[in-house]
Amino acid sequence: MTHAAIVGWGKCLPPSILTNQDLSTFLPTDDEWITTRTGMKERRISHVPGIELAITASRRALDCAGMLGKDIELVIYGSCSNDETVPNSASGVQQRIGAASAASFDVNTACTSFMYGLSIGSSMIKSGIVKNALIIGVELISQYMDWDNRNVAVLFGDGAAAMVLQESQHESGVIAEKLQCYADSRQILRVRGMGTMYANLGVQFGQTRWDFDGQEIFRKAVQGMSEASLEVMRRAAVTMDDIALVVPHQANLRIIDAVAKRTGAGADKLFLTVQKYGNMSSATAPVALVEAVEEGRVPPGGLVLMPAFGGGLTLSSHLIRWGERIKPLRPSEAELPPSDKTALQLVNEIRANKKLGEAEAARFDTLQFAENRADSPG
Repeated sequence: MTHAAIVGWGKCLPPSILTNQDLSTFLPTDDEWITTRTGMKERRISHVPGIELAITASRRALDCAGMLGKDIELVIYGSCSNDETVPNSASGVQQRIGAASAASFDVNTACTSFMYGLSIGSSMIKSGIVKNALIIGVELISQYMDWDNRNVAVLFGDGAAAMVLQESQHESGVIAEKLQCYADSRQILRVRGMGTMYANLGVQFGQTRWDFDGQEIFRKAVQGMSEASLEVMRRAAVTMDDIALVVPHQANLRIIDAVAKRTGAGADKLFLTVQKYGNMSSATAPVALVEAVEEGRVPPGGLVLMPAFGGGLTLSSHLIRWGERIKPLRPSEAELPPSDKTALQLVNEIRANKKLGEAEAARFDTLQFAENRADSPG
């Protein structure tokens, strides 16, 4: 039986760190309020476009696998904050890494985008369509954030991770998975302003308002990730005792703790990054998995359980059998250009640009109203 082994892994985190103290300079909040509700202390803000984060993570993953870009047959770019829609972002990565013969496409299931991409890429390898694939999870949430909304502004950050899959005859990679969507609740997590429909309403790029029903999201996330994880374990005929590590989507520490309790995962089996990166949407789970491997928390041949949840409301859980190798085959020299600004400076620039855009939109609306009155009869 053909499997899709994970043979390369890499992450890319912007260097600029936005702390809870930084957020308190423009939001009515403080470190205690954020920490007690979310478990978050820091998050990263990117000084480069999202695709640059993706390319750097991809090059590191390729080096880890001992492969070249030209070897890749499929690129899947998981994100809900693409730099552009046409052409797709995956083709931009494909071009820059030199994967001339690859197929490439984007996946958007919000925070679960990487996990859905992992399922798609694994399935295409198992079915014989391709022999390998590069799966990316990347977000540049800072550009779409409603920085005046304390309930969401404290939660999210930027980042990317990538993994190389390769066909294998040994049981490795995704061995069981569950994908689902609570579509009847999709409206409880919505970003107003991301999409073509808003242009007709006079909304400019980057002007967003977030619908975020925290209590209902918490309930659905805990229910969805817990039930999916229990189902995946049942399908694979394993128990929590057989699992080496649980690497959940890092949306909120309270959610993680509740899922762990329902699935029987003790604190010793949980891997957390929520405190230093916050929620990076589709990049969150793969970044955490990469760090778990780097820190020696994933043993050769070990089982890793990865539950996730995102807007849509999408959910997933994957049971992964790690391969025998836990070290890169070669070091990587892929790096981002340095940033000459702090995270707070970057955020304040985004906030200022949004305010300018809102002022321009308001001026346009006023002029349009005056013209309409001048043209009206009587």
